[in-house]
Amino acid sequence: MRRRTLLAGLAATAGAGALTACAAQPGAARPGATTASASAAPILASTTASSLAPRDVTAPYTPPPGIAPAGAFAVGRRVLEFARGADRPLPTTVWYPAAGTAPPSPDPVDDAPAAAGRFPLVLFSHGLTAQPGDYAAMLSRWAQAGFVVAGPTYPRTSYGASDFYAPDIVNQPADASAVLDALLAPADPLGRMIDADRIGAAGHSAGGITTVGLFSAHRDERLKAGVVLAGTDFQAAPFAGPSAALLFVHGRKDETVTFRAGHAVYAAVPWSRALLAITDGGHVTRAGDFEATTGTSAEFLRWALYGDAAARQRIPAAARAGDVATLESDL
Repeated sequence: MRRRTLLAGLAATAGAGALTACAAQPGAARPGATTASASAAPILASTTASSLAPRDVTAPYTPPPGIAPAGAFAVGRRVLEFARGADRPLPTTVWYPAAGTAPPSPDPVDDAPAAAGRFPLVLFSHGLTAQPGDYAAMLSRWAQAGFVVAGPTYPRTSYGASDFYAPDIVNQPADASAVLDALLAPADPLGRMIDADRIGAAGHSAGGITTVGLFSAHRDERLKAGVVLAGTDFQAAPFAGPSAALLFVHGRKDETVTFRAGHAVYAAVPWSRALLAITDGGHVTRAGDFEATTGTSAEFLRWALYGDAAARQRIPAAARAGDVATLESDL
């Protein structure tokens, strides 16, 4: 299978969504890949609907007080080698605020000196047959706004995996938590710049499912906020644990993970929640949708992790960028 470029608006060339490539087209197996068995059904069956019941917002989220940085940062990038056991390597690409004057574009500089201060952390999970770098344009924008963004490459669902197996999604929330453990360890080279009290998670497609898992069946209580791009529920497990804030971004014309499935999961969140619906959007963000998606998510993270009240007020305006989306909000 030729490599698919994700988030077309974020990269130089357009491509199809990861779940489209490997779940919706089961006959198009990548050379050397393990064919997913019927056991994939509990993970991927909810791509058309969700059995989660709608819930009222009964536990609204109150972010830690603070103010997000007013200016833009230069962006650095490093790859850190982590693992969860001997058979689950988790190389992790980290985009982070770097020292120096921010250039006109957020193109990262490898191993750039880190900016002074402590910053919220966002752990990003990629989709099937993808890698963190496929989302670099959006993740660099988040780093430019003042976030450390860490994207692990999952061992069995990423592009180039020697033993590709879609049902391994069930193991990815534990992988994500292990990466958080490693990033927060005193020995980690970037650990000094991470504010351990301001952590969020985000993900696209299968990575969105992984992210939902971190707020439900595999709740990581360190997480205060989540961004779910074209995702759905994690094995129909209800949301659990302390309140958080969740932003969902979903295309109304998504044929891989339907809007119906994504909206049902949004409606099942008992905490502060918002849904950015891309009017003509599919499973992959187009160039015209990029500003609404990236701007809304950045303002959401500024509010949820920095506690910036002004950012919360800017979310509706960010959602209107390009007149390509509508916002449903209980923030």
